[in-house]
Amino acid sequence: MFLTITTTGTPERPATDLGYLLHKHPDKAQAFSTSYGTAHVLYPEAEAGRCTAALLLEVDAVALVRRGKGKGRGGAPDAALAQYVNDRPYAASSLLAVALSSVFSSAMKGVCNARPELPGQVRPLRVEVPALPARGGSDLVRKLFEPLGWTVTAEPVPLDTEFPDWGDSRYVSLVLEADTLTVAEALRHLYVLLPVLDDAKHYWVAPDEVDKLLRAGEGWLPGHPEQRLITSRYLSRRWSLTRQATERLELVRLAETDDSEVEEIDNAVEAETEAEEKPTPLAVQRREAIVTALRQSGAARVLDLGCGQGQLVQALLKDPAFTEIVGVDVSMRALTIASRRLKLDRMGERQASRVQLFQGSLAYTDVRLKGYDAAVLSEVIEHLDLPRLPALEYAVFGSARPRTVLVTTPNVEYNVRWESLPAGHVRHGDHRFEWTRSEFRAWAEAVAERHGYGVAFEPVGPDDPEVGPPTQMAVFTQTTPKEAKAA
Repeated sequence: MFLTITTTGTPERPATDLGYLLHKHPDKAQAFSTSYGTAHVLYPEAEAGRCTAALLLEVDAVALVRRGKGKGRGGAPDAALAQYVNDRPYAASSLLAVALSSVFSSAMKGVCNARPELPGQVRPLRVEVPALPARGGSDLVRKLFEPLGWTVTAEPVPLDTEFPDWGDSRYVSLVLEADTLTVAEALRHLYVLLPVLDDAKHYWVAPDEVDKLLRAGEGWLPGHPEQRLITSRYLSRRWSLTRQATERLELVRLAETDDSEVEEIDNAVEAETEAEEKPTPLAVQRREAIVTALRQSGAARVLDLGCGQGQLVQALLKDPAFTEIVGVDVSMRALTIASRRLKLDRMGERQASRVQLFQGSLAYTDVRLKGYDAAVLSEVIEHLDLPRLPALEYAVFGSARPRTVLVTTPNVEYNVRWESLPAGHVRHGDHRFEWTRSEFRAWAEAVAERHGYGVAFEPVGPDDPEVGPPTQMAVFTQTTPKEAKAA
């Protein structure tokens, strides 16, 4: 991982003042031990007119895995291999953000005892990051940095220069330029936004991450147009922490608007005398409906196909009636989050023997999916292009053939009841389609007919008399053994 910070100066305000601001002497190359490798600070150039400080982080992949304390437990062999073979040594990420905070901690706080007048001075700055993972591409990079006063150049890095037809990778070569910022402000922007763009943290996100985010985001995050995205990604989409951070940021914004202290605003809100009954989220209602249907089917060995971040697997683990639970997803990122959610590295042997996570695509048949009592496709089919549905259909109903299959999907007719959803829009940007009740029923009945299943339909969520429920669920039950159907 590599990052450079460059500034220019004059004889009156030499660029080498950067050494005072960073608390690292330009004539020395220094090394600092971190939890995940060695951070080197050096100055490729240090003249009065121009000075560049470079941070090079050598990641120790083995140490990184050891600090994970066996997080690959319960996963597939390829998941374990991914702990050693990945982009961490080469691309800027949360590892580099931690190194910034560790090596330049005083600079981030705006402290310089030797030259107290320097931290408050704005100066021309140029930051270069040759390899930056950017989930969201160059457009998102600009949306994050430009509101903060940076001029952004984010060039996509091709997958392979020898094969241009392969297109671009998810990495960009980033150059940031500004002349209205202090060094401390620049470092705090990088500390927060590098892991936000990578959209993955190498360590467990604890509650104190909220305090870190608010300290680094002081003065710029409360009013940032992408505040919600930044907060969610920085906190690894942990809902409770994101809500806590959002509430505190809103208090800061109100205090600034009112020219008062946060404590005054916070104390002005009276404590609720009566706890308001909050509606149960639809996702929770959906999981409850699935678990109920699985219990009624008598299933003990269950597949969660397209398990995402493992919420359903977690719910099933609470019921001892489910003796084996397997989560399958095509996304290694989702499986990593699921592993953290389930705390597989701290789970007892007996509980761990009940759960397994592995990577797989539902567009292909997989012998590992055979022999289970039930399979769940919860909010999965709408993420596939319609021409690929037959492949999923055969992989699940034709090849794996569990005794029971549960399929849930949004009811597009109910979308008119969502006040925040613009007319004609689907509920999620990745949805390829959303079906009416009649369309879903026609598809499910045709699948059941082709593969020897019976099918029943159940509403999930409030069943509106005009537009039906927000989620529709089909319960497939095998009626024709595979051998008889083939004969």
